[in-house]
Amino acid sequence: MGFHQQLLHETEAARQRMLRIPIIGRALQGSIDRDDYTAFLGQAYHHVRHTTPLLMACGARLPARLEWLRSALVHYIEEEVGHQEWILDDLVALGQDRARCAQSEPWFETELMVAYAYDTIARGNPVGFFGMVLVLEGSSVALATQAAQAIEHTLSLPRNAFSYLRSHGELDAEHTEFFAGLMDRLDDAEDQGAVIHAANRFYRLYGDMFRALQARSAQMAEAA
Repeated sequence: MGFHQQLLHETEAARQRMLRIPIIGRALQGSIDRDDYTAFLGQAYHHVRHTTPLLMACGARLPARLEWLRSALVHYIEEEVGHQEWILDDLVALGQDRARCAQSEPWFETELMVAYAYDTIARGNPVGFFGMVLVLEGSSVALATQAAQAIEHTLSLPRNAFSYLRSHGELDAEHTEFFAGLMDRLDDAEDQGAVIHAANRFYRLYGDMFRALQARSAQMAEAA
């Protein structure tokens, strides 16, 4: 078994716990409302805008023995730079003010996930950052395109309100094979352990963002 398959196996339980969060299932069925989708995009902006800085920070901290992995990060940076602007485009298509969205504060759960990513790179083994890559890209492949189609159909929203989800679903499908190849080249037990550890944490942290979204949605429904 290559390390990529080992990684998937040892994080599957955490992945399934995240996928069982009710609002994720509702999104895949298109049974969320416009406010839910808008709130999701708002939080996505607050973690996606850190993707390129995180990739750069990870590359700066990698040891010389992983120079090949640093080169791979250049590919990721080229693919990911500016994606937060897609999210703002989608929010504008939903009637939101671009500047206000960009200047808003993230929820606690979103901020904590981003902070943990920086901490993993700065204080722990920077290779652990690839645990976050697994969680976010893997989730995009599994959920993004299907959710976009369901939500667009149910809410009759304009297609230009889904550039982030649709593009990420397509891009991350391409990235999955690339990511698997990188993970299978990791042959150091400490590096492998760092990725597994971080991935399990990020499934919890990313899931917490959806749990917060679900709680917010329930509160708004009660108020209505």
